[in-house]
Amino acid sequence: MSAVKKKVAFHTLGCKLNFAETSSIARSLSGDEFERVSASETADIYIINTCSVTDAADRKCRQAIKKFVHRSPGAFIAVVGCYAQLKPQEISDIPGVDLVLGSNEKFDLAAYLKSYEKKKTPEIHSVDLSDQDVFHPSWSMGDRTRSFLKVQDGCDYGCSYCTIPMARGKSRNPSISILAEEARSIASRGIKEIVLTGVNIGDFGRSTGESFISLLKALSETEGIERIRLSSVEPNLLGDDLIEMVEASKVLLPHFHIPLQSGSNKILGLMRRRYKREVFAERVNKIREIIPLAGIGADVIVGFPGETDDDFEDTYRFIKESGLSYLHVFSYSLRPGTAAETLPFKVSPIEKDARSKRLAQLSYIKTEEFCKANTGTRAVVLFERSSTDGMVNGFTGNYIRVEHPENGSLQGMIHNVILKGISASGNMFIDLI
Repeated sequence: MSAVKKKVAFHTLGCKLNFAETSSIARSLSGDEFERVSASETADIYIINTCSVTDAADRKCRQAIKKFVHRSPGAFIAVVGCYAQLKPQEISDIPGVDLVLGSNEKFDLAAYLKSYEKKKTPEIHSVDLSDQDVFHPSWSMGDRTRSFLKVQDGCDYGCSYCTIPMARGKSRNPSISILAEEARSIASRGIKEIVLTGVNIGDFGRSTGESFISLLKALSETEGIERIRLSSVEPNLLGDDLIEMVEASKVLLPHFHIPLQSGSNKILGLMRRRYKREVFAERVNKIREIIPLAGIGADVIVGFPGETDDDFEDTYRFIKESGLSYLHVFSYSLRPGTAAETLPFKVSPIEKDARSKRLAQLSYIKTEEFCKANTGTRAVVLFERSSTDGMVNGFTGNYIRVEHPENGSLQGMIHNVILKGISASGNMFIDLI
Protein backbone atom coordinates (compact mmCIF):
# COMPACT_ATOMS: atom_id res chain seq x y z
CA MET A 1 0.00 0.00 0.00
CA SER A 2 1.39 3.38 -0.97
CA ALA A 3 2.01 5.98 1.73
CA VAL A 4 -0.49 8.80 2.16
CA LYS A 5 0.81 11.93 0.51
CA LYS A 6 1.42 14.99 2.65
CA LYS A 7 -0.58 18.02 1.56
CA VAL A 8 1.69 21.03 1.01
CA ALA A 9 0.55 24.62 0.38
CA PHE A 10 2.63 27.60 -0.76
CA HIS A 11 1.94 31.23 0.07
CA THR A 12 4.01 33.84 -1.80
CA LEU A 13 4.49 37.48 -0.88
CA GLY A 14 6.22 40.21 -2.87
CA CYS A 15 7.47 40.43 -6.42
CA LYS A 16 7.08 38.42 -9.63
CA LEU A 17 10.52 36.97 -8.98
CA ASN A 18 9.24 35.35 -5.78
CA PHE A 19 6.31 33.81 -7.66
CA ALA A 20 8.66 32.33 -10.26
CA GLU A 21 10.85 30.88 -7.53
CA THR A 22 7.92 29.48 -5.55
CA SER A 23 6.71 27.61 -8.62
CA SER A 24 10.14 26.09 -9.24
CA ILE A 25 10.57 25.13 -5.58
CA ALA A 26 7.16 23.45 -5.64
CA ARG A 27 8.15 21.41 -8.71
CA SER A 28 11.21 20.14 -6.83
CA LEU A 29 9.00 18.26 -4.37
CA SER A 30 8.29 14.65 -5.25
CA GLY A 31 4.79 14.00 -6.53
CA ASP A 32 4.97 10.57 -4.91
CA GLU A 33 5.36 12.10 -1.46
CA PHE A 34 3.61 15.46 -1.64
CA GLU A 35 0.29 16.73 -2.97
CA ARG A 36 0.16 20.45 -3.65
CA VAL A 37 -3.01 22.20 -2.49
CA SER A 38 -4.18 25.80 -2.37
CA ALA A 39 -3.04 27.95 0.55
CA SER A 40 -6.73 28.47 1.35
CA GLU A 41 -7.09 24.75 2.08
CA THR A 42 -6.04 22.74 5.12
CA ALA A 43 -2.54 21.37 4.61
CA ASP A 44 0.05 19.34 6.49
CA ILE A 45 2.86 21.70 5.46
CA TYR A 46 2.76 25.43 4.70
CA ILE A 47 5.66 27.08 2.86
CA ILE A 48 5.70 30.88 3.09
CA ASN A 49 8.00 32.60 0.57
CA THR A 50 8.66 36.05 1.97
CA CYS A 51 9.51 39.59 0.89
CA SER A 52 11.41 42.22 2.87
CA VAL A 53 11.53 45.24 0.58
CA THR A 54 9.72 47.46 3.12
CA ASP A 55 8.69 47.42 6.77
CA ALA A 56 5.13 46.84 5.54
CA ALA A 57 6.34 43.74 3.66
CA ASP A 58 7.93 42.39 6.86
CA ARG A 59 4.66 43.01 8.71
CA LYS A 60 2.62 41.18 6.04
CA CYS A 61 5.01 38.24 6.31
CA ARG A 62 4.54 38.02 10.08
CA GLN A 63 0.78 38.27 9.68
CA ALA A 64 0.78 35.48 7.10
CA ILE A 65 2.88 33.20 9.31
CA LYS A 66 0.58 33.75 12.29
CA LYS A 67 -2.51 33.19 10.12
CA PHE A 68 -1.37 29.75 9.01
CA VAL A 69 -0.20 28.79 12.51
CA HIS A 70 -3.59 29.81 13.90
CA ARG A 71 -5.52 28.00 11.12
CA SER A 72 -3.59 24.73 11.42
CA PRO A 73 -1.72 24.54 14.77
CA GLY A 74 -0.44 21.04 13.97
CA ALA A 75 0.87 21.89 10.51
CA PHE A 76 4.59 22.15 9.72
CA ILE A 77 5.44 25.80 9.00
CA ALA A 78 8.46 26.67 6.83
CA VAL A 79 9.39 30.30 6.15
CA VAL A 80 11.79 30.98 3.27
CA GLY A 81 13.13 33.82 1.13
CA CYS A 82 14.25 37.41 1.60
CA TYR A 83 12.78 38.09 5.05
CA ALA A 84 14.14 34.73 6.20
CA GLN A 85 17.58 35.70 4.87
CA LEU A 86 17.64 39.09 6.59
CA LYS A 87 15.88 38.34 9.88
CA PRO A 88 15.92 34.58 10.54
CA GLN A 89 15.95 34.94 14.33
CA GLU A 90 12.98 37.31 14.29
CA ILE A 91 11.00 34.71 12.35
CA SER A 92 12.09 31.80 14.55
CA ASP A 93 10.75 33.69 17.58
CA ILE A 94 7.22 33.42 16.19
CA PRO A 95 5.51 30.48 17.95
CA GLY A 96 4.64 27.68 15.55
CA VAL A 97 7.47 28.18 13.04
CA ASP A 98 9.45 24.98 12.40
CA LEU A 99 11.92 25.79 9.62
CA VAL A 100 13.61 28.97 8.34
CA LEU A 101 15.50 28.89 5.03
CA GLY A 102 17.45 31.78 3.51
CA SER A 103 17.70 32.89 -0.10
CA ASN A 104 19.94 30.03 -1.25
CA GLU A 105 18.72 27.33 1.11
CA LYS A 106 15.08 27.61 0.00
CA PHE A 107 15.97 25.88 -3.28
CA ASP A 108 16.96 22.79 -1.26
CA LEU A 109 13.56 22.67 0.46
CA ALA A 110 12.98 19.03 -0.52
CA ALA A 111 16.08 17.97 1.42
CA TYR A 112 15.00 19.90 4.51
CA LEU A 113 11.53 18.31 4.42
CA LYS A 114 12.83 14.81 5.07
CA SER A 115 11.38 15.35 8.52
CA TYR A 116 8.23 17.43 8.82
CA GLU A 117 7.24 16.80 12.40
CA LYS A 118 6.54 19.85 14.58
CA LYS A 119 9.68 21.08 16.33
CA LYS A 120 10.14 22.51 19.81
CA THR A 121 12.94 24.72 18.49
CA PRO A 122 12.85 25.97 14.89
CA GLU A 123 15.64 24.95 12.54
CA ILE A 124 17.42 27.91 10.91
CA HIS A 125 19.45 27.51 7.74
CA SER A 126 20.41 30.93 6.39
CA VAL A 127 24.08 31.49 5.61
CA ASP A 128 25.65 34.78 4.59
CA LEU A 129 25.63 35.49 0.86
CA SER A 130 28.90 35.68 -1.07
CA ASP A 131 30.33 36.53 -4.48
CA GLN A 132 30.12 32.82 -5.33
CA ASP A 133 26.34 32.50 -4.98
CA VAL A 134 24.90 30.35 -7.73
CA PHE A 135 21.96 31.20 -9.96
CA HIS A 136 18.88 29.10 -9.33
CA PRO A 137 16.75 28.80 -12.50
CA SER A 138 13.06 29.51 -11.91
CA TRP A 139 9.88 29.96 -13.89
CA SER A 140 6.26 29.90 -12.91
CA MET A 141 3.42 27.71 -14.10
CA GLY A 142 -0.16 27.32 -12.99
CA ASP A 143 -1.42 30.37 -14.86
CA ARG A 144 -2.25 29.14 -18.35
CA THR A 145 -1.86 32.59 -19.89
CA ARG A 146 1.62 33.67 -18.79
CA SER A 147 4.79 32.55 -17.05
CA PHE A 148 7.33 34.58 -15.08
CA LEU A 149 10.83 33.60 -16.23
CA LYS A 150 13.72 34.53 -13.95
CA VAL A 151 16.62 35.74 -16.09
CA GLN A 152 18.76 37.50 -13.48
CA ASP A 153 19.18 37.69 -9.70
CA GLY A 154 20.94 39.94 -7.19
CA CYS A 155 22.10 43.54 -7.54
CA ASP A 156 25.40 45.46 -7.46
CA TYR A 157 23.91 48.96 -7.32
CA GLY A 158 23.96 49.69 -3.58
CA CYS A 159 21.11 52.22 -3.42
CA SER A 160 21.08 53.79 0.02
CA TYR A 161 17.56 52.62 0.92
CA CYS A 162 17.61 49.04 -0.36
CA THR A 163 18.27 45.68 1.32
CA ILE A 164 18.02 43.57 -1.84
CA PRO A 165 21.82 43.11 -2.19
CA MET A 166 21.85 41.83 1.40
CA ALA A 167 18.88 39.53 0.75
CA ARG A 168 19.85 38.26 -2.72
CA GLY A 169 23.56 38.89 -3.20
CA LYS A 170 25.52 40.04 -6.25
CA SER A 171 24.15 40.38 -9.78
CA ARG A 172 24.32 37.09 -11.68
CA ASN A 173 22.59 35.25 -14.50
CA PRO A 174 22.58 31.95 -16.39
CA SER A 175 23.54 31.55 -20.04
CA ILE A 176 21.20 32.42 -22.88
CA SER A 177 21.16 28.75 -23.91
CA ILE A 178 19.78 27.72 -20.50
CA LEU A 179 17.08 30.39 -20.61
CA ALA A 180 16.16 29.46 -24.18
CA GLU A 181 15.64 25.87 -23.07
CA GLU A 182 13.43 27.04 -20.20
CA ALA A 183 11.42 29.17 -22.65
CA ARG A 184 10.87 26.08 -24.80
CA SER A 185 9.61 24.21 -21.71
CA ILE A 186 7.19 27.04 -21.00
CA ALA A 187 5.95 27.08 -24.61
CA SER A 188 5.42 23.31 -24.56
CA ARG A 189 2.76 23.85 -21.88
CA GLY A 190 0.73 26.11 -24.11
CA ILE A 191 1.65 29.31 -22.27
CA LYS A 192 1.55 32.28 -24.64
CA GLU A 193 3.27 35.08 -22.72
CA ILE A 194 6.56 35.20 -20.82
CA VAL A 195 7.33 37.99 -18.37
CA LEU A 196 11.09 38.39 -17.91
CA THR A 197 11.82 38.98 -14.26
CA GLY A 198 14.78 39.53 -11.97
CA VAL A 199 16.16 42.12 -9.58
CA ASN A 200 17.86 44.13 -12.34
CA ILE A 201 17.17 42.43 -15.68
CA GLY A 202 18.94 45.10 -17.73
CA ASP A 203 22.16 43.99 -16.01
CA PHE A 204 21.87 40.57 -17.68
CA GLY A 205 25.19 39.23 -18.93
CA ARG A 206 27.37 40.09 -15.95
CA SER A 207 28.03 36.38 -15.25
CA THR A 208 28.32 35.15 -18.82
CA GLY A 209 29.60 38.04 -20.92
CA GLU A 210 26.44 37.99 -23.02
CA SER A 211 24.00 40.87 -23.62
CA PHE A 212 20.39 41.56 -22.76
CA ILE A 213 19.70 42.30 -26.44
CA SER A 214 21.06 38.87 -27.43
CA LEU A 215 18.87 37.25 -24.80
CA LEU A 216 15.76 38.99 -26.13
CA LYS A 217 16.60 37.92 -29.68
CA ALA A 218 16.99 34.29 -28.64
CA LEU A 219 13.79 34.20 -26.59
CA SER A 220 11.83 35.94 -29.34
CA GLU A 221 12.64 33.01 -31.62
CA THR A 222 11.06 30.45 -29.25
CA GLU A 223 8.29 28.70 -31.17
CA GLY A 224 4.95 28.94 -29.34
CA ILE A 225 5.78 32.06 -27.33
CA GLU A 226 3.70 34.87 -28.81
CA ARG A 227 4.39 37.65 -26.30
CA ILE A 228 7.40 38.65 -24.17
CA ARG A 229 6.92 41.37 -21.59
CA LEU A 230 9.80 43.07 -19.79
CA SER A 231 9.68 43.82 -16.10
CA SER A 232 11.56 46.80 -14.67
CA VAL A 233 14.64 48.11 -16.56
CA GLU A 234 16.87 50.79 -15.03
CA PRO A 235 16.93 54.05 -17.06
CA ASN A 236 20.70 53.98 -17.42
CA LEU A 237 20.45 50.47 -18.94
CA LEU A 238 17.61 51.26 -21.36
CA GLY A 239 19.46 51.96 -24.61
CA ASP A 240 18.13 53.06 -27.98
CA ASP A 241 18.92 49.58 -29.33
CA LEU A 242 16.46 48.02 -26.87
CA ILE A 243 13.69 50.50 -27.70
CA GLU A 244 14.25 50.02 -31.44
CA MET A 245 14.24 46.25 -31.02
CA VAL A 246 10.86 46.38 -29.25
CA GLU A 247 9.45 48.65 -31.95
CA ALA A 248 10.49 46.23 -34.71
CA SER A 249 9.39 43.06 -32.91
CA LYS A 250 6.09 41.20 -33.18
CA VAL A 251 6.84 39.37 -29.92
CA LEU A 252 8.37 41.95 -27.56
CA LEU A 253 5.55 44.02 -26.09
CA PRO A 254 5.62 47.86 -26.21
CA HIS A 255 5.57 48.21 -22.44
CA PHE A 256 8.41 49.68 -20.38
CA HIS A 257 8.57 49.94 -16.61
CA ILE A 258 11.39 52.27 -15.56
CA PRO A 259 12.30 53.02 -11.91
CA LEU A 260 12.31 56.77 -11.27
CA GLN A 261 12.14 56.86 -7.45
CA SER A 262 12.35 60.67 -7.35
CA GLY A 263 12.07 63.60 -9.73
CA SER A 264 14.49 65.61 -7.60
CA ASN A 265 18.19 65.30 -8.41
CA LYS A 266 19.01 66.13 -4.81
CA ILE A 267 17.01 63.15 -3.58
CA LEU A 268 18.33 60.87 -6.32
CA GLY A 269 21.81 61.72 -5.07
CA LEU A 270 20.88 60.86 -1.48
CA MET A 271 19.39 57.61 -2.75
CA ARG A 272 22.66 56.82 -4.57
CA ARG A 273 20.83 56.21 -7.83
CA ARG A 274 22.99 55.94 -10.96
CA TYR A 275 21.29 58.63 -13.02
CA LYS A 276 19.78 62.09 -12.83
CA ARG A 277 16.23 62.97 -13.75
CA GLU A 278 17.39 64.35 -17.10
CA VAL A 279 18.45 60.82 -18.12
CA PHE A 280 15.05 59.45 -17.14
CA ALA A 281 13.22 62.17 -19.06
CA GLU A 282 15.37 61.60 -22.15
CA ARG A 283 14.62 57.85 -22.08
CA VAL A 284 10.85 58.42 -21.80
CA ASN A 285 10.97 60.95 -24.62
CA LYS A 286 12.95 58.54 -26.80
CA ILE A 287 10.37 55.80 -26.24
CA ARG A 288 7.55 58.21 -27.12
CA GLU A 289 9.45 59.24 -30.26
CA ILE A 290 10.00 55.66 -31.47
CA ILE A 291 6.81 53.99 -30.08
CA PRO A 292 4.25 56.78 -29.49
CA LEU A 293 1.65 54.56 -27.78
CA ALA A 294 3.99 52.46 -25.66
CA GLY A 295 2.93 51.89 -22.07
CA ILE A 296 5.47 53.50 -19.74
CA GLY A 297 5.29 53.10 -15.97
CA ALA A 298 7.56 54.16 -13.13
CA ASP A 299 8.24 53.45 -9.47
CA VAL A 300 8.34 56.46 -7.14
CA ILE A 301 9.31 56.65 -3.47
CA VAL A 302 7.85 59.49 -1.40
CA GLY A 303 9.05 60.71 1.98
CA PHE A 304 12.71 59.79 1.60
CA PRO A 305 14.87 61.34 4.37
CA GLY A 306 15.64 64.93 3.41
CA GLU A 307 12.72 65.26 0.97
CA THR A 308 11.35 68.75 1.62
CA ASP A 309 8.04 70.11 0.38
CA ASP A 310 9.94 71.79 -2.46
CA ASP A 311 11.66 68.50 -3.38
CA PHE A 312 8.31 66.73 -3.54
CA GLU A 313 6.75 69.50 -5.63
CA ASP A 314 9.76 69.19 -7.94
CA THR A 315 8.98 65.48 -8.33
CA TYR A 316 5.27 66.12 -8.83
CA ARG A 317 5.85 68.67 -11.60
CA PHE A 318 8.43 66.45 -13.28
CA ILE A 319 6.04 63.49 -13.41
CA LYS A 320 3.08 65.64 -14.46
CA GLU A 321 5.03 66.93 -17.46
CA SER A 322 6.41 63.49 -18.37
CA GLY A 323 5.09 61.00 -20.88
CA LEU A 324 4.40 58.34 -18.24
CA SER A 325 1.18 56.35 -18.36
CA TYR A 326 1.04 55.07 -14.77
CA LEU A 327 2.92 55.07 -11.45
CA HIS A 328 3.67 52.60 -8.67
CA VAL A 329 3.95 54.76 -5.54
CA PHE A 330 5.69 53.68 -2.34
CA SER A 331 6.15 55.49 0.95
CA TYR A 332 9.76 55.34 2.13
CA SER A 333 10.33 52.62 4.69
CA LEU A 334 13.47 52.66 6.83
CA ARG A 335 15.44 49.44 6.42
CA PRO A 336 17.97 48.55 9.13
CA GLY A 337 21.54 48.27 7.88
CA THR A 338 21.10 50.63 4.92
CA ALA A 339 22.95 53.93 4.46
CA ALA A 340 19.65 55.82 4.44
CA GLU A 341 19.03 54.73 8.02
CA THR A 342 21.51 57.36 9.23
CA LEU A 343 20.23 60.25 7.10
CA PRO A 344 18.72 63.19 9.02
CA PHE A 345 15.47 65.08 8.37
CA LYS A 346 12.96 62.24 8.49
CA VAL A 347 9.56 62.89 6.88
CA SER A 348 6.53 62.31 9.12
CA PRO A 349 4.13 59.41 8.36
CA ILE A 350 1.28 61.91 7.89
CA GLU A 351 3.24 63.83 5.27
CA LYS A 352 4.34 60.64 3.51
CA ASP A 353 0.73 59.53 3.31
CA ALA A 354 -0.39 62.88 1.90
CA ARG A 355 2.34 62.86 -0.76
CA SER A 356 1.55 59.25 -1.67
CA LYS A 357 -2.12 60.08 -2.19
CA ARG A 358 -1.30 63.04 -4.43
CA LEU A 359 0.89 60.89 -6.66
CA ALA A 360 -1.71 58.12 -6.71
CA GLN A 361 -4.24 60.64 -8.00
CA LEU A 362 -1.73 61.87 -10.58
CA SER A 363 -1.22 58.26 -11.68
CA TYR A 364 -4.98 57.92 -12.18
CA ILE A 365 -5.00 61.05 -14.34
CA LYS A 366 -2.00 59.82 -16.35
CA THR A 367 -3.65 56.45 -16.96
CA GLU A 368 -6.91 58.08 -18.04
CA GLU A 369 -5.04 60.35 -20.47
CA PHE A 370 -3.18 57.34 -21.88
CA CYS A 371 -6.41 55.38 -22.37
CA LYS A 372 -8.01 58.34 -24.16
CA ALA A 373 -4.97 58.58 -26.46
CA ASN A 374 -5.46 54.90 -27.33
CA THR A 375 -9.22 55.13 -27.93
CA GLY A 376 -10.11 54.08 -31.47
CA THR A 377 -6.85 52.20 -32.03
CA ARG A 378 -6.37 48.50 -32.70
CA ALA A 379 -4.65 46.33 -30.12
CA VAL A 380 -3.90 42.71 -29.33
CA VAL A 381 -5.22 41.41 -26.01
CA LEU A 382 -4.35 38.33 -24.00
CA PHE A 383 -7.52 37.51 -22.07
CA GLU A 384 -6.85 36.20 -18.59
CA ARG A 385 -9.72 35.42 -16.25
CA SER A 386 -13.38 36.12 -15.73
CA SER A 387 -14.59 38.40 -12.95
CA THR A 388 -17.69 37.98 -10.82
CA ASP A 389 -19.63 40.50 -12.92
CA GLY A 390 -19.56 38.31 -16.02
CA MET A 391 -16.69 40.15 -17.71
CA VAL A 392 -13.41 38.68 -18.89
CA ASN A 393 -10.33 40.85 -18.38
CA GLY A 394 -7.02 41.07 -20.18
CA PHE A 395 -4.11 43.32 -21.08
CA THR A 396 -3.07 44.89 -24.35
CA GLY A 397 0.56 44.75 -25.34
CA ASN A 398 1.05 48.29 -24.04
CA TYR A 399 -0.46 47.33 -20.68
CA ILE A 400 -3.98 48.71 -20.85
CA ARG A 401 -6.44 46.61 -18.88
CA VAL A 402 -9.56 45.80 -20.91
CA GLU A 403 -12.85 44.05 -20.27
CA HIS A 404 -15.42 42.28 -22.43
CA PRO A 405 -18.52 40.19 -21.71
CA GLU A 406 -17.44 36.58 -21.25
CA ASN A 407 -18.68 34.29 -24.01
CA GLY A 408 -17.05 31.12 -22.78
CA SER A 409 -14.20 31.09 -25.28
CA LEU A 410 -12.03 34.13 -24.59
CA GLN A 411 -10.13 33.14 -21.45
CA GLY A 412 -6.52 32.25 -22.29
CA MET A 413 -6.89 33.47 -25.88
CA ILE A 414 -5.10 36.23 -27.80
CA HIS A 415 -7.47 38.39 -29.81
CA ASN A 416 -7.38 41.49 -32.00
CA VAL A 417 -9.61 44.27 -30.66
CA ILE A 418 -10.52 47.91 -31.08
CA LEU A 419 -10.30 50.06 -27.94
CA LYS A 420 -13.60 51.90 -27.60
CA GLY A 421 -13.48 53.89 -24.36
CA ILE A 422 -13.12 53.85 -20.58
CA SER A 423 -15.65 51.80 -18.62
CA ALA A 424 -17.14 52.62 -15.23
CA SER A 425 -14.62 50.24 -13.65
CA GLY A 426 -11.70 52.19 -15.13
CA ASN A 427 -10.83 49.49 -17.65
CA MET A 428 -11.28 50.00 -21.40
CA PHE A 429 -14.19 48.35 -23.18
CA ILE A 430 -13.52 46.88 -26.60
CA ASP A 431 -14.91 45.44 -29.81
CA LEU A 432 -13.54 42.12 -30.96
CA ILE A 433 -12.19 42.04 -34.51
